[in-house]
Amino acid sequence: MQAKRYFNTSGPNIPTEHYTLPRTELIAQGKDLVYKKRYFTIWAPRQTGKSTYFRLLATELQKEGFNVCHINFENYRSASVAVFLKRLNRKLSEDWKILFTYPSLPELFEYIDTIQKQKLILIIDEIEGVNSEYLNEFLHGIRNLYHSREQHSLYSVILVGVSNITGIIQDNASPFNIADELDIPYFTNAETKELLAQHESETGQYFDDIVKNKISSITANQPGLVNGFARQLVTWNENKDRITYDDYLQVEDWYLTEAIDKNIANVINKASKHKQFVEKLLFSENKIPYSIGKKEIKELHTSGLIKKGEDGTVEFWVPLYQKKLYDEFYPYTNGEGKRIAQNMLPQSYLTNENKIDFDKLLDSYKKHIQLRSFRPFREKDENGNFLSIPEAAMIYSFETFISIFLQEIEGKVYREAYISLGNTDMIINVKGQEYFIEVKKFYSPSRFEKGKAQLAYYCKQAGLGSGVYIVFVEDSVTVESVKESTQTIDGIEIKTYTIRYNEEKDFT
Repeated sequence: MQAKRYFNTSGPNIPTEHYTLPRTELIAQGKDLVYKKRYFTIWAPRQTGKSTYFRLLATELQKEGFNVCHINFENYRSASVAVFLKRLNRKLSEDWKILFTYPSLPELFEYIDTIQKQKLILIIDEIEGVNSEYLNEFLHGIRNLYHSREQHSLYSVILVGVSNITGIIQDNASPFNIADELDIPYFTNAETKELLAQHESETGQYFDDIVKNKISSITANQPGLVNGFARQLVTWNENKDRITYDDYLQVEDWYLTEAIDKNIANVINKASKHKQFVEKLLFSENKIPYSIGKKEIKELHTSGLIKKGEDGTVEFWVPLYQKKLYDEFYPYTNGEGKRIAQNMLPQSYLTNENKIDFDKLLDSYKKHIQLRSFRPFREKDENGNFLSIPEAAMIYSFETFISIFLQEIEGKVYREAYISLGNTDMIINVKGQEYFIEVKKFYSPSRFEKGKAQLAYYCKQAGLGSGVYIVFVEDSVTVESVKESTQTIDGIEIKTYTIRYNEEKDFT
């Protein structure tokens, strides 16, 4: 079963060593831009396969007689222009087989402008790593070469990075606005399955269909994470003919609770700098218009956490990151867990058939909130100012309560990948029974009703016949329809519970 190739999780792919998607249509798009002598940018968050893509593109272009020079300038933010030019001259000489020894950028670009009867390509990776003191001069030189490209041999310049270069890097004279943009999207569901199929055909080890679907949903088909999940699965199960759903759950749990992943750590670090903004996405249904000009949106998009949704608002990109942030922002040290455990009678919340009696369980939770409020779940800074929003305190208070209950009766909990803005969805398993629970804050009667339909849909997706809908409702809401109930929606039983609170008493 030992394969010659494997799932790569660091650096660009080498097709002879790593399972690699050819991405034929994308390669064709890049080649077409080169044939038309277009200069273009490739920008996307990390782990999207940019480096693998442009190396595959370079290989195809070299087959057609192009000389491709590829330079990475990741760590040149503090480098002097002399150091920058030394590396640039050396790489151009090596890859284009033309001697470059120019001591200034104008002289170097002037020479390129005279080169004839060649087919030259220049790829600059990590372009934002170039020192800002001479980056604009460098980009202006490329811009001038673009305008005279019919007179010299530099067919195309490809600028690669994690920030959108066009229209952002500029000076007072003229923006760098001559480049096209080539989008490198995440894999599609079909491409993820195609990548996994390479392993199946080379080893005879197969992934169950549910595993393939789960990898796609939890990673949003992000290439780096797809490879990461697949590699961990085959490493842990190298002697098995089939990789099952239980195997997948172990890897998901490892990613959420044990894995030390630098890209996930970077996402969490960026999110922590914009805690209240991210909490609004996690715990509030209020949609936020997507605008890359806003600092927090730009940084969180660049890190791969958020993207622009179809309706033009911000949405989470990768469910795995969203799940990690729930845990990262959780106020573990507030002492409420111990207080709840001291008063928990877990067996009293089970029926004679070992099913959860949610009426009793939620009644106990309501009494706890009346006694303690939500204040212990609101994190403060050193000056006593709240760092977290009220919605977060509500949801974390319930999650603390339910987690103590599950610990006491040895139940399990995991989040689905279908979680959307403003609510937390979890599947819990107790004594062999599974339950889907959705928790959210009340915003309006229409959203209240819509939430029930969404929960019914999620339950059906998860293969469950019922769901529990828990909604926090302010005491001032008196709408008759906002009440506890049991309804059947599209064949799914939805049991609704309302948790009443007082904004002033419970939060201030």
